[in-house]
Amino acid sequence: MRPRGHNEPVTDFSPHLNSASPERFPVVVVGAGPAGLTVGNILRAARVDCLVLETETREFIEARPRAGFIEEWAVRGLQARGLAGRLLERAPTHTECEFRVGGEAHRFGYTKLTGHRHFVYPQPLLVTDLVREYADVRGGAIRFGVRDVRLHGIGTDQPSVSYVCPGTGERRVVRCAFVAGCDGARGVTRTLLPPERTSRHDYGIGWLALLAEAPPSSDCVVFGIHGRGFAAHMARSPEVTRYYLECPPGDDPENWPHERVWAELHERLAASGARPLTEGRLIEKRVLDMHNYVVQPLVRGRLFLAGDAAHLTAPIAAKGMNLALHDAFLLGDGLVARLTKGDDSGLSGYSEASLRRVWQYQEFSLWLSDVFHGASSGDAFRAGTTLARLRRVLSLPSAAASFADLYIGKNTDY
Repeated sequence: MRPRGHNEPVTDFSPHLNSASPERFPVVVVGAGPAGLTVGNILRAARVDCLVLETETREFIEARPRAGFIEEWAVRGLQARGLAGRLLERAPTHTECEFRVGGEAHRFGYTKLTGHRHFVYPQPLLVTDLVREYADVRGGAIRFGVRDVRLHGIGTDQPSVSYVCPGTGERRVVRCAFVAGCDGARGVTRTLLPPERTSRHDYGIGWLALLAEAPPSSDCVVFGIHGRGFAAHMARSPEVTRYYLECPPGDDPENWPHERVWAELHERLAASGARPLTEGRLIEKRVLDMHNYVVQPLVRGRLFLAGDAAHLTAPIAAKGMNLALHDAFLLGDGLVARLTKGDDSGLSGYSEASLRRVWQYQEFSLWLSDVFHGASSGDAFRAGTTLARLRRVLSLPSAAASFADLYIGKNTDY
């Protein structure tokens, strides 16, 4: 579907041709990730019918490796909506992180400064919980494996969504009042907003994202700042650890055989007194080109974007899933208020309320990227200034408190 101008209606074909009679739902949610499933659960809890459309299978979304750190405010938001039971039972928590630079390790206790923790709960586990609650417990309608999703009439008060049924090959039409676009960076809903609404930043670096079949080698997240490039260690489970290695953008993962990966990890994460890394089989290797983008506003007619469809933050500060949940809370609550009480205030203020936190996290990601990558930039001046930033955080209480608030996401809606 080609992008259109801001005021051009989405009517590239009649959805009634070669289709069954249209179904009707107050809300259609496109995408069954954390944002879409949370919106769906909020609607079902309020007895508002909705339909979730997902191009992948249920088995795929419940196994797809993604982010693993959830900030405490987000966990409490899930808990308040009855969606955090298994998470609170199973997820370990982190209260500190560690910077390794110049062969020395520096612990940073952000919970002592903020009272907030990180919960270690990989996205596939959260998605499994959310889809079970939505479909199996709350009886929400969801269709997996759909193809060629299209949106129609989003600039009118009678939008619709059509898709090709994987079983019959028939195009089916769903009429609705609102569409929640939660289908990620490569989904169809984002393409319906004009390109000029998207602001983008490219970092000019890559990260080799690794999953190792090996127990964590530290009890907290470790950031290695090194002249050869940044490295990171992040627990995922007692048996699996996430690692990152800075690499050239667009690098081929095949350039990183097992021996090279572990040699670089040992080198870049080395620190006096640190526990040696436990090696293991690499079960994932992919290169991420670091970039961010923000779509603003997040609304076009009856279409509301959320999660990666609305904004992307590189994994530098582990903010993506948290922002997706923030969007879902705002959007789900706004839709419920509109559909059950006729109160438009939540929906009319949705974009502005979401973007306040989005821009705070984007700015923090830029700041943290300079700290992480200054030493390997090849620029001695940049290396010196970015290491000065880190020393300030580790030495001055006021700087430490400000960093801790942003790192854990506390008080960022200003």
